[in-house]
Amino acid sequence: MKQALIIFLVFTTGQSLAQGEWSMQQCMQYAVEHNHEVKRAELELDNYKASKTGAIGRFLPSVDASIGAQYNFGRAIDPETNGYTDVSTFYNGYSLYASLPVFDGFSRIHALKAAGASALMGRASLRQKQDQTALNVLQAYTNVAYYEGLVKMADEKVQETELLLKQIRLLEEVGRKSAADVAQVESQKAEADYELTRQQNLYASAMLELKKTMAFPIQDTLLLNHGDWSHDSADVSTDQGPVPMIHPELQAAQYQVQASKHEWHQARAAFYPSLSLSAGMNTTYYHTLHSDVGESFSNQFNNNMGEYVGATLSIPLFNRLQTITNIRKAKNNYRIAQETYKQKQLELEKLSREAWQDWQGYLKQTVQMVEKVEADSIAYQLTKRQFEEGLSTAIDLRTTSAQLLNSKATLLQCQLMAIVKEQLVRYYRGEAIWTE
Repeated sequence: MKQALIIFLVFTTGQSLAQGEWSMQQCMQYAVEHNHEVKRAELELDNYKASKTGAIGRFLPSVDASIGAQYNFGRAIDPETNGYTDVSTFYNGYSLYASLPVFDGFSRIHALKAAGASALMGRASLRQKQDQTALNVLQAYTNVAYYEGLVKMADEKVQETELLLKQIRLLEEVGRKSAADVAQVESQKAEADYELTRQQNLYASAMLELKKTMAFPIQDTLLLNHGDWSHDSADVSTDQGPVPMIHPELQAAQYQVQASKHEWHQARAAFYPSLSLSAGMNTTYYHTLHSDVGESFSNQFNNNMGEYVGATLSIPLFNRLQTITNIRKAKNNYRIAQETYKQKQLELEKLSREAWQDWQGYLKQTVQMVEKVEADSIAYQLTKRQFEEGLSTAIDLRTTSAQLLNSKATLLQCQLMAIVKEQLVRYYRGEAIWTE
């Protein structure tokens, strides 16, 4: 009974959370946590960290141990007399070996620096993927809000035409309106029903796109709360300054330049000689089979023990032009990274200024459309009254009604696009558009 109660509470709690209203920030957070590209970027970052760990490990000595056993039968060399024998023997060897690179033309140092820059690049790329996911959610969320507003407008239009149709039919009964006028209003009613159905379908498609962008379960219900998704524009500077260096896309390109530079220097290190130290010990055990004569394992293990130390100097002379080829490729990659950084900087600067101009334009258009909606609303009300009094036709009423509806839709679009462009301005200036 207790377990059933716990399961019921968990189920009802999950339903209440799923059925709650989602703000834009919550949608962004969910998308960033569940987006597949973000998860791939996280795994790529872990690979960069693993490469950095491997680069650190190259400074440590390598230690190897080996154990070997050999059974000889037939004609063989006796290790005691160095003569040939046909006695079956058993041979067992043990060795321990350690080596430490001392100098390699600073190859390991540049490899470590390149790995560190790559890890920073991976972190910046992860942030860029997260921001891009948030921007995609912002666009999809805006589309849903836009079509939701159009559905409300279309529904109001349906209710208004229904009321108007009732009034026209009453006026027809008293002889103040003709059958043609009634037919015109019925046509408007049918058109309003069609427009409502079309906007509902577009709203459903926009909601599916938002769920896909968020990686949200398609079959679950997603309720949105538009109350707190807009920001106050007063704290956004109106200066069109350059894109800051903290922008993740610019950081990723900059770290790629650093990594390519160190990889180029690492390739040049192949021209230098390399020096390494080594040390080890080994011992053997030898026994003639089917014979009780011979020293014990412990005596042979201690008596045959040998140690050695050594130093190896390797001087590169000729490797079929592979070093020159690798250096040339690495240098070209460094120059490519530099050009990519400059191109990315120019591209972000252009997008930043374009977003700022669009934002300012939509703010002005919003003010203008507010005035136009007010004027079109007055014109529609006057035309409607004139139509009821027989001073205007149904075509005039239909024209002013369509003009008012189009103005309201344009106003809603300008308001939403102003919010989107404001977020883009914040993004290109390095500000966080979503909270972790």
